[in-house]
Amino acid sequence: MPLHISSNFDSGNIVCQDASDPGDIRLEISKDNNSDFYMWFHFRLTGAKDTPVAMKITNAGGAAYPKGWEGYQAVASSDRETWIRVPSSYADGVLTIAHTPAADSVWYAYFAPYSMERHADLLARVQLDDRVSLDVLGETLDGQAMDLVTIGEPGPEKQNFWAIARQHPGESMAEWWMEGFLARLLEPSDRTAQALLERAVVHLVPNMNPDGSRRGHLRTNAAGANLNREWSEPAMDRSPEVFLVRQRMQETGVDFCLDVHGDEALPYNFLAGMMGIPSLSERQKTLQEVFSGALLTASPDFQTKYGYPDAKPGKGNMTLCSNWVAEEFGCLALTLEMPFKDNADRPDATFGWSPDRTKTFGAAHLDAMLAVLDA
Repeated sequence: MPLHISSNFDSGNIVCQDASDPGDIRLEISKDNNSDFYMWFHFRLTGAKDTPVAMKITNAGGAAYPKGWEGYQAVASSDRETWIRVPSSYADGVLTIAHTPAADSVWYAYFAPYSMERHADLLARVQLDDRVSLDVLGETLDGQAMDLVTIGEPGPEKQNFWAIARQHPGESMAEWWMEGFLARLLEPSDRTAQALLERAVVHLVPNMNPDGSRRGHLRTNAAGANLNREWSEPAMDRSPEVFLVRQRMQETGVDFCLDVHGDEALPYNFLAGMMGIPSLSERQKTLQEVFSGALLTASPDFQTKYGYPDAKPGKGNMTLCSNWVAEEFGCLALTLEMPFKDNADRPDATFGWSPDRTKTFGAAHLDAMLAVLDA
């Protein structure tokens, strides 16, 4: 049976140059549309059951963050539910994935994918809760819905907490985070969730970039726009996703905002953002300290030693979500980064940083949000 490589499916991305030799399969990652960004891959290999294969991504050296390949292990699945890490190595600009499939078809990816079908399943599931309202803010350039999930009834004494995920579509761990966060927030017996919803309305955008997600992009939307560089001046013909979400934020107000991402290079979970905005206040700095401290207590997977350096005072990039929101609303607004690799503080050789660990980490954020609610 000849080997077959395919990626013509939701979030698929790979070009097969040559699959005639199982020990030397030659592949390339396609660039995001109208962009030079690429790094996300997701493809299916068929016909190699019980056969050792070496799949070589020959253009890995030109990817968005080549340092991210160092120490990285790709994920593989034969049932598209459980994703394990498989031996991968990077040298001379080539990423080599070595594996012996135990099934006729195996799927490989940069990180466990979160499909638009699973996104639809998530929305269908959570809307069954009477406390949830599901709203479409508008449409993307490809005509997909921009979904907003709102939990709780607005009131004069209630604050507005926002969390958005997956501005960069290849950072699929961000929507796994959303799934875990929502599961705990809607758990009727969870006292932390109850306390949060008594005093806040929670607005969630589980997927900020549906077009890039379906197209198999790493970083951009259908137009090639990096959404996390569009917050100062979004436009409906270039970045409708940001335009629509920002418009709703201005209607509701924002008392807290978390922008959920993944980082290609650093094997840690960490927070960033806000420190370089022109109007940064002592109150905002104190809130960040309280939030970080509460998250350290709530989750062994969080740390504060490693991360991005803070921008100098007044020199923050105001096109980023967390910076723009913090400046516009005078609130606590942060960027959360999670690893594509593993959490180096708590490594797992089989799964690395995984969907299950991400969901557990997402749930832990309720404790940190409650800690800053009164302030």
